[in-house]
Amino acid sequence: MSFTDTIADNKVEIKKKTKQKVAPPSQFKVIYMNDDTTTVEFVIESLITIFAHDYTSAYDLTGVIHNEGNAVVAVLPYEMAEQKGVEATQLARNNGFPLVIKLEADE
Repeated sequence: MSFTDTIADNKVEIKKKTKQKVAPPSQFKVIYMNDDTTTVEFVIESLITIFAHDYTSAYDLTGVIHNEGNAVVAVLPYEMAEQKGVEATQLARNNGFPLVIKLEADE
């Protein structure tokens, strides 16, 4: 048996581990838009129910929405922001309100 035969018989497996840098998920702003139909009470309740605001922060945000035309009510990873936006929109429609919710990348 020659040296070459020995190398051929002894197969060497090389395992290479690669590390990938995983970026944190992109954050998105959930924005409530003001309208003339959706009630203050409904907006407050939806902020408490869907976005887990306490009464005071929900009340304060509702004032900002009314006075400034819109307000960021949460900043979340995209999938969560989208889901919460859909939940709030469905709740509004089920209660007869035209509430508009937008998502924007948080830069």
